[in-house]
Amino acid sequence: MDSANLSQLLLPVALFLIMFGIGLSLTPADFLRLTQQPKPVVLGVALQLVGLPAFGFLVICVFSLPPVYAVGIAILTFAPGGATSNMISYLCRADTALSVSLTALASVVTPLSLPLMSYVAVGYFMGLSVEVNVPILQTITKLIVISLLPVALGMWLRHYKVAIAMRLQPVIKWASLLFMLTVVIGLLVANRDQLWELSSVAVPAVLTLSVGAMALGALIARIARLPWEQALTLGIETGIQNAGLALVITGTVLQDQAMSTVVLMYGILMQVPAILLVLYRNLPAGKSRWVMPPS
Repeated sequence: MDSANLSQLLLPVALFLIMFGIGLSLTPADFLRLTQQPKPVVLGVALQLVGLPAFGFLVICVFSLPPVYAVGIAILTFAPGGATSNMISYLCRADTALSVSLTALASVVTPLSLPLMSYVAVGYFMGLSVEVNVPILQTITKLIVISLLPVALGMWLRHYKVAIAMRLQPVIKWASLLFMLTVVIGLLVANRDQLWELSSVAVPAVLTLSVGAMALGALIARIARLPWEQALTLGIETGIQNAGLALVITGTVLQDQAMSTVVLMYGILMQVPAILLVLYRNLPAGKSRWVMPPS
């Protein structure tokens, strides 16, 4: 299966199932708690919409990226994480309700902010004036169908069929991890030639963006005295971006292959620290390490 089929056919279906599994682990009380303590939600939105673009600009400057790659990286930072970051938060046993709440907010804000910020990035780095249009209703609908609808279905099943939900949870969780590994390997194999050509230029910047943003988000959350689980979630939400949405801009709107390749590379490489974090968090040492109360 080539990269187009992986991203356009297999990935949405699998993400729907994964988000259904996430819904099995949530109750309305999880979201009610966030409305009563909005601090992590506000901080998460600020990190995604302001902190990450600023950090991305720093990465672009440090690595002196060519303008076309710089635009690709910038557009990535304008596309906050969606179902993938929810899945990783779930597998890492972080605050999944917080992750889903941030996705819900992103599904409304991003289709409006992404075109404007992409227009600014193209003009700044490439000196061009182009019209950047995103199908707002279509994008919001897609994010809702893939991310929020299956969560609601999973929560419904947990409410009415608790025993079935409890039996399904571990099966879907480990199937999600296996699927994530399969998709990463498939994308690497399908795009090995393009990735090799860009490896010396873009790989260090892409890895720095992903790992650095993840660490920075978690660090700022801890400085803000959030619990470990919420700090981990904000790290994931800051470091794991919606590469599929970014590809809509670079591939469909701007129709630039080089930009799209950088975005695709990020979509693959961001999974590497995510998988390592998932594996660590599910080891005995990882389970016991992140149970400290906020300092």
